[in-house]
Amino acid sequence: MADNTKFRDNGGRIIFENATLCSQFLREYTGLELFKNLKPEDIEDMTERFLPMFTEERDSDVVKKVKLADKSEMFVVALIEHKSSVDYNVCMQMFHYMSYIWEEYERTMEANKKGIIKTKDFKCPPILPLVYYEDTAEWNSPIQLKDRVFLSEYFEDYVPDFRYFLFRLQEHGESELIGKRDEISFIMLINRLRNAEEFRNIKFPDGYIDDISNKAPGDVLITFSKLITTYLRKINLSEQEISDMSDQIRGGKMNELFEHFQTIDIQAMRKEIAELKQENERLKKEELEAKEKARLVQLIERVCKKLQKGKSVDVIADELEEDESLIQSIVAQADKYAPQYDVERIWEDLKNTVAESA
Repeated sequence: MADNTKFRDNGGRIIFENATLCSQFLREYTGLELFKNLKPEDIEDMTERFLPMFTEERDSDVVKKVKLADKSEMFVVALIEHKSSVDYNVCMQMFHYMSYIWEEYERTMEANKKGIIKTKDFKCPPILPLVYYEDTAEWNSPIQLKDRVFLSEYFEDYVPDFRYFLFRLQEHGESELIGKRDEISFIMLINRLRNAEEFRNIKFPDGYIDDISNKAPGDVLITFSKLITTYLRKINLSEQEISDMSDQIRGGKMNELFEHFQTIDIQAMRKEIAELKQENERLKKEELEAKEKARLVQLIERVCKKLQKGKSVDVIADELEEDESLIQSIVAQADKYAPQYDVERIWEDLKNTVAESA
């Protein structure tokens, strides 16, 4: 399956990659009035354009261009933090992003109309710097840029400063998210889960899952599928079960999925998986042993034919391009059965000799 297996790494980004979910987040969670009527078609992903120089270091971050009601544009930079250890340089990283976006904007405007950036009325678009934090640990990284600048209290008028918007997922509880009854709150609910028992024990009100899946557009259902199936893989469900559940989600049958999952005995399931792994290992070992036996039996047959011609150990090893010590071991066992050379018995004796010396 092509789904990303790094569930904890993509949980936050999956929200901002999807225009429907991103617009819901900006409307519902930023508290900014200018986003109150924001629609998915008002959002354009600009990540590939603006963050190429940062992709190795911050491969979970996104940049969106947002068209506002008055037809003006702004940008949203979202840093997705999912690590238990806080990144204390987030504010400076955000400053780099914002500077890069403004520089690129100026270049674009100047290319369209030479000299425009030097005019009195020219202004750069606003940027909403946003940190989406998923982990349970407290976020104590500086929110204002000046707190990352030495002696900023003395140079307050000369140090650029801003604060980013911090969203902490763990501050939004299960009942609050369920109460919103929308697609993004459902995804946040899944992102909050820490283990299989939490997944099984979510208490959804009647009709909740049907409401969510029925109103979700096709691309959001695919997002649901990717998110939930990677979570199921994380808790070691079989690939067949994961595939079946993924089909249910994509078909808009999430309610059946959760009803099924609530009946799963996690401990019994894991025991079954462990037993299947042991069985697979046993079968692989037997297969390797069978291949090794076939190779040695064939080698014994060739050695015996050369012994019948009176050839010595060193000559046989040279002609067969085999290790001389191995040929010597075969000859030592073969001599017991000369001149007919019972190949099967020679192999049995050789195997027992190797086992005894191991």
